[in-house]
Amino acid sequence: MASEDNRVSNSVKPTYSSLRRSLPQIIAVCIKNCLLFVHGMSLGFPTILIPGVSGRDLSERVLLNEEEISWISSLNLICIPLGCLLSGSVTQAVGRKRAMQFINIPFITAWIILTFSTTVWQIFLALCILGFSGGLMEAPVLTYVAEITQPHLRGILSSTSTMSVTLGMLSQFILGTCTSWRTVTLINCIVPILSFISLTFVPETPVWLLSKNRSEEAKRSIAWLRGWTSVDDIQDEFQELSKQIHLNQDNVNSRIEKLSVFTKRIFLYPCLLISFVFVLNTFNGYGPFQVYAIKIFDAMQVSLDSYRSTIIVGAMQLVGTVVCVTSISFLGKRKLNFFSVFLSGICCFSVATYAYFNNINYFDETNTSEVNPYNWIPTLFLILFGFFSYLGIRVLPFILIGEIFAVEIRAFSSGFSAGLGYVIGFVANKTFLTMVGTFGLPAVFWFYSAVGILGTLGLYFALPETEGKSLYEISEHFAGRSRLRNSVRRKSEKSSRIEDGIHNIAFETDDKIESRL
Repeated sequence: MASEDNRVSNSVKPTYSSLRRSLPQIIAVCIKNCLLFVHGMSLGFPTILIPGVSGRDLSERVLLNEEEISWISSLNLICIPLGCLLSGSVTQAVGRKRAMQFINIPFITAWIILTFSTTVWQIFLALCILGFSGGLMEAPVLTYVAEITQPHLRGILSSTSTMSVTLGMLSQFILGTCTSWRTVTLINCIVPILSFISLTFVPETPVWLLSKNRSEEAKRSIAWLRGWTSVDDIQDEFQELSKQIHLNQDNVNSRIEKLSVFTKRIFLYPCLLISFVFVLNTFNGYGPFQVYAIKIFDAMQVSLDSYRSTIIVGAMQLVGTVVCVTSISFLGKRKLNFFSVFLSGICCFSVATYAYFNNINYFDETNTSEVNPYNWIPTLFLILFGFFSYLGIRVLPFILIGEIFAVEIRAFSSGFSAGLGYVIGFVANKTFLTMVGTFGLPAVFWFYSAVGILGTLGLYFALPETEGKSLYEISEHFAGRSRLRNSVRRKSEKSSRIEDGIHNIAFETDDKIESRL
């Protein structure tokens, strides 16, 4: 009788609350986001560095001309793709978690070089290291969040990545207002140290562990991510995931030998979509504006101090990202990005029109002493520009990269696509001053407006709705074997009744469970 009771009790799986099942994934993503905060600092830093080396600070011993300043805004971005090219192979070789840990080291090195720099080449070297490190970071952070989260959490947790980058940039705007850029670089050394330490407390992804035949570690990772349950309780999930990974490995081996996978729809369709989104992401004007914000605010003779205006823009970026994070699971990625791209275009159109009627054409014009009673117009629309850009289009490509590539090419494709995006960003930033000098500020902002408004139409036809869909379904869509509906799939009653760590439905389909991660 006792043995029968034991058999019954052993067959009953423990039940955990939704919070407990979600909390480990949230914690792991938050710790991963520390590294993205570091990356955000490196992207925001040129905004406060440019005024510091342009002659505003009389005590600064390193002064740069306009051509050198244009390289400050671009060096970081052009070096990021170089890191991205290595990012996928490094991530696949050492693992997502360990790659993220190691990347903190060159970040620290770059900040130290900037702190004690005395020549232009030292500043350029440090910016190159920051960019290269940011590129190396792309594949591990994008694949990590995709491989540890469930579909109903993946959209919202993926979008926190951009929020972390935005917070990192905002920290630079605030610190740059309070102290010198050299002191900022010294403060910046603290965060990567904390990031390195905190990453020791989260597990490697089960997908990577299984790809390296480290089954016991994969079991412990799944158990940790599914609510700190026991290994015995995740055996079903482990078996399903193991079959999926080994099947993919068989396909990968034959495909990579021929390199034919990179000429097929499964790679080309997602890559073209990501490229298009990155063009909208950058050539809607926000990439150059983010770097040259202080110069643009000065040229527009805005109603607020240009440094304070930059802080407000950074805060609105954060607000836009928070709105994106909290609404993406309800509205979906398509609608949010339609609003984002179109309204960003309207903001650029308004700024361009104001500049045209007030003869604001170039940065070298002398400000008049007379205060324009309508200078609140560019202030308002440039601030709204920050909000609407981060409501969707500045967030979207980095969510898509982790979702739309098949598992067998995800690590390489994530790094490659992110690198391509930064090349596009480099082109936009490097040509901005030349475009303004040739065509004038109104024409440049009208061009950005056209990109945003016409880009909305392009997104309507090109962008499928992936919110709430499993990675398996998304992969099947981009492989051409099925088609996603353009509606948001919210967490169903079936999935809400899942009681324990056995069910991680990242690859769940209507017919069967291909893999639960």
